[in-house]
Amino acid sequence: MRIRVIGAPIDLGADRRGVDIGPRAIRYAGLIDQLHRLGHSVNDVGNINIPLPENQPTGNPRLKYLEPITNLAVELSDMVSDALQSEEFPLILGGDHSMSLGSISGVARVHKDVGVIWVDAHADFNVEGTTPSGNIHGMILAALAGIGNEHLVNVGGWAPKIDKNKIVIVGARDLDTGEQELLRKHNIHVFTMSDLDRRGISYVMQQAIEIAGANNGPIHLSLDMDSLDPREAPGVGTPVRGGLSYREAHFAMEMIAETQRMVSMDVVEVNSILDRENTTAQLAVELTLSALGKKIL
Repeated sequence: MRIRVIGAPIDLGADRRGVDIGPRAIRYAGLIDQLHRLGHSVNDVGNINIPLPENQPTGNPRLKYLEPITNLAVELSDMVSDALQSEEFPLILGGDHSMSLGSISGVARVHKDVGVIWVDAHADFNVEGTTPSGNIHGMILAALAGIGNEHLVNVGGWAPKIDKNKIVIVGARDLDTGEQELLRKHNIHVFTMSDLDRRGISYVMQQAIEIAGANNGPIHLSLDMDSLDPREAPGVGTPVRGGLSYREAHFAMEMIAETQRMVSMDVVEVNSILDRENTTAQLAVELTLSALGKKIL
């Protein structure tokens, strides 16, 4: 596989600083060398330039940093589309989850029937009227589905980017009240940690793949490192106890790799300031390798 690595060190979508170092930490943990050892060719194009929050007006307190986030989304969308059109696999390193507005928009421009597997402790399905914080990283999946503020929804000039029926959230365990209502209203497929406890990771991932990849369609994987339990991934901005175990996360990635239908991938929310000895970045590398074909035997 030819892989294009794109860094999007954005920390405008959340309140806590540190995720802007995430792409550097993941590279430092050996991502590029490990991808080469796995047999892939790698074109690392570096990082997109992101303005510092202190140099930007916050704007609407219920849509913080809306303008710079949407500007980034347009730029990143173009880069991802270009990678796909050049027959390279886009691997986008975050940064907070607001970057996925751009990455998935870029994928959807090329693969119009793409489905999304969103592995995350949070659903990121808030809108301006439901958000308790005003942080846009918590609104991205709704915006991609065509729900929410028009400036987010219409990035790139069209909406929705994803068919709501092809969105699957895996590992959710921290949902806001208004967000829960929106998820139910729009019939979004959500597998909570309770579902994983009851049915097991194999069943949940099989269902997720069938839904997101319906009719043998392409799949985008968005991996938020806070989907893992904080004991496994301490360096995240919004840790929530009771997440995926080390083996569950690897098995989920391995199942996606086996489909050979993943066309792009995000890895987000590695917060190096909160990490211990780069543990979370190293785990991000390991999980990425599993998603891109590494096996035990």
